[in-house]
Amino acid sequence: MKAERTRSQERVLSLLKDLDRAISAQDLYIELRNREQGMGLATVYRALESLKLEGAVQVRTLASGESLYSLVKEDRHHLTCVQCGLSMPIDECPVHELEHQLHQSHQFKIYYHTLEFFGLCTACQLAQTSA
Repeated sequence: MKAERTRSQERVLSLLKDLDRAISAQDLYIELRNREQGMGLATVYRALESLKLEGAVQVRTLASGESLYSLVKEDRHHLTCVQCGLSMPIDECPVHELEHQLHQSHQFKIYYHTLEFFGLCTACQLAQTSA
C-alpha cells in the first residue's frame, strides 16, 4: 500500500509538471519561493527523495556532481562534455532490451534508467588541437 503524499511532495510534483524540464533541488527551492510557496531546502530534498523512491521523479547527476530532477516520463540519454559542460540529449537507447531482461530474470521493478557518455564536444576538441 502506497503512503499518501505530503503537501510538500504534491507542491514539488506540481512545480516539476509546470516546468517540464530537469531542475536542481536548489533551483526548485528558489522557484517555489518565487511563487510564494516557499518551503525549506531540506523539505525540498526530502520531498524529492520520497518521490524518487516512489518512482515519480528521476534524478540525473551531471559531471559537476549536481543532481537534476524531473518527472519520470521517458528514459533520457546524454552526451556530456567534461570540459565545457555542454549536455546533448540523444534519442538512441541500446539498453531497453537489457532492462526487459533484468526485469524478467531478477523480478526487479524498474522505474527508469539513465545513460550518459562523458567526453569532449566538437568545440572543445577543436580548442585542444588549436592550442
